[in-house]
Amino acid sequence: MHSLIERLGELPWASYAAGWALRLALALLVLLLGLWLARVAVRVLTRVLTRMNVDPMLRDFLRNLASGALVVVVVVGALDQAGVPMTSLLAALGAAGLAVALALRDSLSNLAAGVMLLLLKPFRAGDLVSIVGLTGKVESLRLMHTVLLTPDNCELILPNNRVANEPILNYTARATRRIDLIIGIAYRDDVGRAFDIVRGVLDAEPRVLKDPAPQLLVDKLAESSVDLAIRPWVATNDYLEARATLLRKLKEALSAAGIDVPFPQRELRVVHENAKTPIEQLGAAAD
Repeated sequence: MHSLIERLGELPWASYAAGWALRLALALLVLLLGLWLARVAVRVLTRVLTRMNVDPMLRDFLRNLASGALVVVVVVGALDQAGVPMTSLLAALGAAGLAVALALRDSLSNLAAGVMLLLLKPFRAGDLVSIVGLTGKVESLRLMHTVLLTPDNCELILPNNRVANEPILNYTARATRRIDLIIGIAYRDDVGRAFDIVRGVLDAEPRVLKDPAPQLLVDKLAESSVDLAIRPWVATNDYLEARATLLRKLKEALSAAGIDVPFPQRELRVVHENAKTPIEQLGAAAD
């Protein structure tokens, strides 16, 4: 025991400590300098992609992907500088990566789905879309999820895997869009006269396109009204305002012409349980 203590005391602890301190200092320097260079490289990549007019969603996706890859390279380099055996480290990372891949298979499927969405481009940043019954404007496509901005200014986050596997309704994919309006008139009103009034309103609205021409059809003979289908075309950006304006002007024009929009009516008959039938009432009157 005494000889072991003497041997330990003869070891060059000072040189060992100095060597480890130098390695750790160099590893820290590599880490800090590498992270700074990674940020600079990501900024340069972002500027290059912006100048190349790359789609904003693809640009953000590549920026995030490059940032993550560079951070991994920097950390591995810093560990190597600190004296960590890279062979053992890579073997451990491989085993850990397999376990993580099995545990995070859903996240990896979201990543793969994000890549497919970028390649197929069913929508772009700023498009108004409806996915799984949820409507919003596309704000960004990230590594794992898609961010939509709802009309009431809330963020809607959907997993990329679900977005890629569900039907996507893109309202702003085309330059023009058709407005579908259903307006009912009474059975006693003249359908041709109502159509003439509707044509006048459509002709007076500058946002209604002449080509393709609006369609005016009798859609249905309902219980209490004759339903007219009015289908004008407008620019996609004018859809909401034009639709609201047309509804107001059509109501005002039809009312001014004496054509009212009917509302459903029901006739209710209250029958008392002990009330006499009409035959019984006639018999009582005869008596």
